[in-house]
Amino acid sequence: MTVRFPILLLFFILLLTLQAGQSPAEVLHRTLPKGFVYADETIPDLRLDLRYAGYHNFVGKPVDGYLNQRCILTREAAEALNKVQEELRPFGLGVKVFDAYRPQMAVDHFVRWAHDLKDTGMEQEFYPDVDKKNLFRDGYIATKSGHSRGSTVDLTIVSLGGEDVGRELDMGSGFDYFGLSSWPDSPQIPTSSRAHRLLLRLVMEKYGFKPYPQEWWHFTLNKEPWPETYFNFPVQ
Repeated sequence: MTVRFPILLLFFILLLTLQAGQSPAEVLHRTLPKGFVYADETIPDLRLDLRYAGYHNFVGKPVDGYLNQRCILTREAAEALNKVQEELRPFGLGVKVFDAYRPQMAVDHFVRWAHDLKDTGMEQEFYPDVDKKNLFRDGYIATKSGHSRGSTVDLTIVSLGGEDVGRELDMGSGFDYFGLSSWPDSPQIPTSSRAHRLLLRLVMEKYGFKPYPQEWWHFTLNKEPWPETYFNFPVQ
């Protein structure tokens, strides 16, 4: 009986899953390491534009390790981000996530791309004023990323209702733009955009996130549960 019970239990779970329209492989792929959650399942009205799962990014193609448009975070980071969403919702606003947990294999992909100086297909949109050979020196590309620890998120603010539903607030520069105009306090952008950045920073800081000085969209949980651990499971 002790040998057969786990098998019967697994069969029962798979049967329920198939009835719900999912394949057994999809169920197995949804297993996350302990302490991680799908934030898109736990945060109401969360918007996603996970760039590295598609072609609209500085590499110009899907990045290694991104198999699906899923927002994965540590439980602590997801709970804090949910409070940010709750703070913004009464004003008809919410957050859109560009990137959250990032596997180390994706970071390795960025490093290989940065070393290939002939691959400049996305230069005009993402780094027109920065020589690609200087991306490491200037801190835009690194061999390790806080995203791989699971408590860092790249995001912006969007409208949640009315005719403007889904529209992003104008932040003065696009996500992942490599240049001074992406610095949170850059004087190169209009005052209204600086105000939008300030709103994002203030609400993120209120719920325990710290900003990154070179990217208005980048925030890391102050009390991240794994400050020294870099994970490598895929986003799926």
